Amino acid sequence: MKYMMFVCSDTEPDTDTADYPDIEVWVAERDAAGQRLQGMALAPTSAATTVRVRNGELLVSDGPFTETKEIIVGFDLLECADLDEAIEVARAHPMARGGRLEIRPVADFEQ
Repeated sequence: MKYMMFVCSDTEPDTDTADYPDIEVWVAERDAAGQRLQGMALAPTSAATTVRVRNGELLVSDGPFTETKEIIVGFDLLECADLDEAIEVARAHPMARGGRLEIRPVADFEQ
């Protein structure tokens, strides 16, 4: 089953002083296991453009639409047997300590 994992910043990171896991090791291990299909970091929110259409009018603004301290900084597309496996993959991600990871199943509209 495919899961989209949004990698987000957090205003309350882990206070544990132990070293963070190495992201390159995490990526290599997930790729080798076939659990990570794709992933990328995103440019900063200052490079974001928000597009909306209201009453037929195009509204374009710089930056993210919402005012929030937690931002999406990247994503990983995962292939896991089930949610439990996806949670274990997320648990090992370095941003599980410094940020937060949101996991969502990819919708399958052909079922």
